Amino acid sequence: MMNNDTLLNLELPGIKKLKSGKVREIFDLGDSFLFVASDRISAFDCVMPNGIPRKGEVLTQVSHFWFDQTEQLVPNHRLVKAGESFNVPALAHIPAESKAALAKRAMIVKKAQPLPVECIVRGYLAGSGWKEYKKSQTVCGSPLPAGLQESSELPEPIFTPSTKAETGHDENIPFDEAKKILGDDIANQARDLSLKIYKFARDYARQRGIIIADTKFEFGLFEGKLILIDEVLTPDSSRFWPASEYAPGKGQPSFDKQFVRDYLETLTWDKTPPAPALPPEVVAKTQAKYLEAYEKLTGKKL
Repeated sequence: MMNNDTLLNLELPGIKKLKSGKVREIFDLGDSFLFVASDRISAFDCVMPNGIPRKGEVLTQVSHFWFDQTEQLVPNHRLVKAGESFNVPALAHIPAESKAALAKRAMIVKKAQPLPVECIVRGYLAGSGWKEYKKSQTVCGSPLPAGLQESSELPEPIFTPSTKAETGHDENIPFDEAKKILGDDIANQARDLSLKIYKFARDYARQRGIIIADTKFEFGLFEGKLILIDEVLTPDSSRFWPASEYAPGKGQPSFDKQFVRDYLETLTWDKTPPAPALPPEVVAKTQAKYLEAYEKLTGKKL
C-alpha cells in the first residue's frame, strides 16, 4: 500500500509472500527470493503505525552500494544489480506503475540458508556495550582497557555475536557459544569476514564524513559456502555518526532512528504495541537523515 509515497504493506498478485518482517517483505520467485524494503520503521522492537517515506529505497540502495564495494572481500546473495530488479521473467506480469515504485526498493537474491547467529562488530563503545562496560569493563564478556568513555573508539574492533529472536530482543552470546551453534569452522569464518568487512567499510565511510560505530552482518550458506546476505551497512543495521561532530564522553548524533527514539522517550508510552504514530516533523527529520547518509556515502543524490 503506497500512501503519500510511503510503502507500508505489499502484496504482489500471483507471487507467494514468505515473510513480512519489521521492514522487509520476502517473496518466493521459485529459484530466488525477492526482497522488498518497505518504509516501516521500528523502535524498541515495535513497528510504528506510520513509516518514513523513501526509507526502503535508502536501505536497498545503500546495500547495493556496499555489495559493489565488498564483492572482492566476500561473495553475497545479490543476483541482480541495482535498478534491474524488475526485468526478470518471474515479475513480467507486474503492472508497470508497480514496477516503477518498487524497483528502487527491491533486490533479487539467492536462496541462502541464513546462519542462526547475527554477526555484530563494534568499533566504538555505545548502546548496550557502554552500559556493560560501565558495570564490568567488558563488552559481551570481552575485557577492555580501563578509562574508556562513552563513544570511545575501541583499541581494535570486536566481534560480538548474538542469537536471533523472532520476537523481542536478540541475546548477546560469547564466541564459544556461537561456535557450539555454528561449528568452529563456520563461526571462525563468520567472525573473520565480519571484522574484515567492518574495517574496510569503517575506513571508507570515515573518508566520507561518517563514523560506523557498530554494525550487524548476516551470513548464509549457499552451495556449501558462506556468503553475505540481507541488508548490509545501512542506517538500520549500523550506528552511523557524523565524523565532524564526533566527541567522545557522551552519546553522538546519528544518521538513523535517533530522532524517533528521542521522541518516543518523551512520551508516557510503555514501549509495547500498539506504538504511537510519529508526528510529521519527526518523520521529516528522520527521512532527511536517511537521505543524507546515502548521499554522504555514495556522493550521489537518491
